Amino acid sequence: MAGRREKNAQSFRRSRIAVAIAMGVLLGCVFAFLYPHGFFNPAPNRPLSNSDLQIGSLSCESVEKINMLKSDIVSITEKNAELQKQVREITKKLRLAEQGKDHAQKQFMVLGEQHKAGPFGTVKGLRTSPVMSERKKLKGAPTINGDSGHFPATSGLRSKHESCSPLRDLRFQPIGILIGLRLGLRFFQKFIILQEDVALQKELIVALANSNVRAMLEVWFTSIKKVGIHNYLVVALDDGIADFCKSNDVPFYKRDPDDGIDTVARTGGNHAVSGLKFRILREFLQLGYSVLLSDVDIVYLQNPFDHLYRDSDVESMTDGHNNMTAYGYNDVFDEPAMGWARYAHTMRIWVYNSGFFYIRPTIPSIELLDRVADRLSRQSAWDQAVFNEELYFPSHPGYVGLHAAKRTMDFYLFMNSKVLFKTVRKDANLRKLKPVIVHVNYHPNKLPRMKAVVEFYVNGKKDALEPFPDGSE
Repeated sequence: MAGRREKNAQSFRRSRIAVAIAMGVLLGCVFAFLYPHGFFNPAPNRPLSNSDLQIGSLSCESVEKINMLKSDIVSITEKNAELQKQVREITKKLRLAEQGKDHAQKQFMVLGEQHKAGPFGTVKGLRTSPVMSERKKLKGAPTINGDSGHFPATSGLRSKHESCSPLRDLRFQPIGILIGLRLGLRFFQKFIILQEDVALQKELIVALANSNVRAMLEVWFTSIKKVGIHNYLVVALDDGIADFCKSNDVPFYKRDPDDGIDTVARTGGNHAVSGLKFRILREFLQLGYSVLLSDVDIVYLQNPFDHLYRDSDVESMTDGHNNMTAYGYNDVFDEPAMGWARYAHTMRIWVYNSGFFYIRPTIPSIELLDRVADRLSRQSAWDQAVFNEELYFPSHPGYVGLHAAKRTMDFYLFMNSKVLFKTVRKDANLRKLKPVIVHVNYHPNKLPRMKAVVEFYVNGKKDALEPFPDGSE
């Protein structure tokens, strides 16, 4: 009985499984007939509904918005770059403005550690500025040729160059730097600097010359050769002087053409050409060279480098003719209307001669040249007057003075023509002195007086100076 019941239960379960399978197959056939392309896929030929059109338009609008966003990003990026540029410019101006606030303290901190004052009478201030670092060699520098310069008896000549990083600390950066930019760039590219065995101790005598002073230039370099000076250079301002120097075995540098400068260089007189030297001197100093700037109306009788102190930024000869005028004196101004205070004390000194001075490659020296070149580019002024004003005028409201150390040369050794013709030639003891140089700066008839100086000091002709008057005729 029990066995029959178990057998009936098993057959009932099997029949239910069979019914379920049959119903599954039937439902599958029905769905296959009603949805031949699948239950979740839309029919391919079904017409587009309004909802489909809305979805398409939304996607087009998204693309347009993306493009607009991209355009906005580009515009914002450009504005950001422009703002960053303005920020850099403002930061640079701010840095330059702040450099003058505590410049003296910063300079002192750089030059050495701070010291306490010593006992009375033992304290000495800083006198000598440090020279700027030497410039690096320029890779692929051009070799010497007729255009870039001619240096006899030299080999392995090289050009030096680096960025103007030592000049970033300048407190004063005038427009004159920009005016001399074309000259400066060409100078860096083509100037061939003398080797150490030619430019002894990195010092050079430098003179500017055009064809107008050719005769005086010949007396100038002949006297230099006679003394045995080797470290000198002529900056030839025209082709005639370049050829003349080459034919006489004189070291020279020939600039590239420049309309703004060549007009003065070719036709300018002594004063006009003299104004160009401040632009050109700057490049020598940037190369790390000390320069003894020389006009060509000078006769050399000894080596000037043996008589320099080298303790100042500028060491110059004077237009003074005695101890007072050359080295300074207390000049009392009398104004009787002031009664008890009628006497006012003033300090006087005769000017330095900008035609003969020794300048070291220091920051104050560069600043001096920039100041003078800037003023000469904007004013119709005598370069010697501007040179002295920038050296001597102190800081005052509205003006920041130059902090440069200066030394006056011995006026009997570095002699001007007023001292020679008005005093020395008339004194038996002073006639026995042999000056280092004689600068014919006080007289217009320069060439015959230069030749007379050679006759008197070199050839021993005692009456060679007698035919000339004290002053000019």
